[in-house]
Amino acid sequence: MSNILIIDDEKAIRKTLSEILSYEGYKIEEAGDGEEGLKKFKEKAYDVVLCDIKMPKLDGIEFLDKAREANPDVPVIMISGHGTIETAVEAVKKGAFDYISKPPDLNRLLITIRNAMDKNNLVTETKVLKRKVSKVEEMIGESGPIVKIKETIDKVAPTDARILVTGENGVGKELVARWVHEKSNRATGPLVEVNCAAIPSELIESELFGHEKGSFTSAVKQRIGKFEQAHGGTLFLDEIGDMSLSAQAKVLRALQEGKITRVGGDKDISVDVRVIAATNKDLLKEVDDKNFRLDLYHRLSVIIIHVPSLNDRREDIPLLVDKFLADICADYGIPKKGIDKDALEALKQHNWTGNIRELRNVVERLIILSGKTIVSDDVHAYVIPKR
Repeated sequence: MSNILIIDDEKAIRKTLSEILSYEGYKIEEAGDGEEGLKKFKEKAYDVVLCDIKMPKLDGIEFLDKAREANPDVPVIMISGHGTIETAVEAVKKGAFDYISKPPDLNRLLITIRNAMDKNNLVTETKVLKRKVSKVEEMIGESGPIVKIKETIDKVAPTDARILVTGENGVGKELVARWVHEKSNRATGPLVEVNCAAIPSELIESELFGHEKGSFTSAVKQRIGKFEQAHGGTLFLDEIGDMSLSAQAKVLRALQEGKITRVGGDKDISVDVRVIAATNKDLLKEVDDKNFRLDLYHRLSVIIIHVPSLNDRREDIPLLVDKFLADICADYGIPKKGIDKDALEALKQHNWTGNIRELRNVVERLIILSGKTIVSDDVHAYVIPKR
């Protein structure tokens, strides 16, 4: 249900608008002057604001200025019985979505509100999409291990050296791979990602190297594999410790000779690919257990970048929380929530078994369940399980 805030010093107007819009299915809140309206606007997320211009304490134009500073994405519709063309123009110039004279025409008012909500939804969706299609997320952190990783990336990215990224689940191994690609000479080429753990062992070879039509029962047409798709760019093999031994042998040949053969084919295909691999396993132990080829390990580990767990870089938690608060609140189309020092300290002391991925989920949970400012009681209620 969409939330609408009505700000007007005339009680009769507020009551009439509230009854009409409630009947249309909107959730309504009222304020009797600009100051009360601004206080509510800053405390809660609204989809649309209807605001009178002539009011005591804080008039509509002043409210509009302050509301735009607090959250410029919420559409404000100005309503006035004393308006002129100049007033309307001034309101729109200052960022009002529209201007309606009193008494408002009901049909025009409802259409304007729907249009304002459509615009608000589009603004939120556009922000989310822009963030999703932006090249690479920032690598957040100022701790020693993160500074060292950034320095290593700067050194090795311009080369074609193969890289093995190690670390627990959720620490950000994929982000390291993306930054290596972004800072490499292959940045204009494709970055192709393969999660080796998510592909059944009988399909991994077809996924990586492609297949010819008729090479097996379901091969109804030729398929181009990930190695060919990544030609001229970077291939990121995530969770490579879960790759089958037969696929490992073919990957080794591709790295040694720069050639692959599609499943069911006999033609060698040259590929120019930089491989970055990642794993949460101890590959040398996997070698001892006969689950991973030692020669492939040495081919992949020209450069090893270990990403520490969040428990090993707790000093970065405040920076990460601040980033997640900004991003998630923007996704939800609400003002950025604050967090007090005690709550941050509680988060720093938590045992982060799921690392950064878990921290992001926790911040999202706190945004949804907490008030305007996240406090330590919220952390203890919604993050730290009771024993």
